[in-house]
Amino acid sequence: MAITDPIGDLLARIRNGQLRGMAKIASPNSKQRIRVLDVLQAEGFIRGYVEVEQKGRRELEIELKYHEGRPVIRELKRISTPGHRVYAQVGDLKPHRQGLGLSIVSTPQGVMTDTTAREKNVGGEVLCQVF
Repeated sequence: MAITDPIGDLLARIRNGQLRGMAKIASPNSKQRIRVLDVLQAEGFIRGYVEVEQKGRRELEIELKYHEGRPVIRELKRISTPGHRVYAQVGDLKPHRQGLGLSIVSTPQGVMTDTTAREKNVGGEVLCQVF
């Protein structure tokens, strides 16, 4: 079955895995998912991920991160969807949760956090917000 929103699917898998207290979850492989996972790993929201081959398909095995038994990611919200794209210029990229959270932005220079996008003076599509 085709997935129409791969980033939304990835975020839902992470949320569901954390609700169940799972150490690892699996997700289909795609370049955009890898880019989002790179940002989440660099910011310390997940431990990491590896690409594995299962049943002839390439999948991502994502290792979730917990602190004192609680998930590190408290809130994971999809902003731009296939039916409603949300774009932001540099001036519109404001800190999320007074700087405690972050927005993941897809820019012409790659997928990055809102802070990095402001430093590089680029705008783009706001994929999601993490807190």
